[in-house]
Amino acid sequence: MAIDVGHIYVGTVTALSKFGAFVKLPGGKSGMVHISEVSADYVKDLSDHLSEGSEVRVKVISIDEKGRINLSIKKALEEDIASAKKTVSFEDMLSKFKQESDDKFADFKMSKENRRNEYARRRK
Repeated sequence: MAIDVGHIYVGTVTALSKFGAFVKLPGGKSGMVHISEVSADYVKDLSDHLSEGSEVRVKVISIDEKGRINLSIKKALEEDIASAKKTVSFEDMLSKFKQESDDKFADFKMSKENRRNEYARRRK
């Protein structure tokens, strides 16, 4: 199986080191996830995020001239989130907007009514 840059694969963590995790990809090839590509947050210790034998979704970010495969967990996650956002239909977004708008308008009307009542009480 050919490994292509930009594609997302499911692999198995085979080893952890100070600087990254080694992941076995489909087809028997292996790549490395640098510690900076594990999470969007600061990662001090890889074992807090990964363990040997765990399955991870990784995105191939590059393959160098020696054939080494560089992987990213955080970019795979970002792409998953972006594609999830795209699946929301226009009708769903419109419905959500209408509901929020109706709620805000109801709050506005209530506050306006409360101000009128307060003014009327002061005049008496």
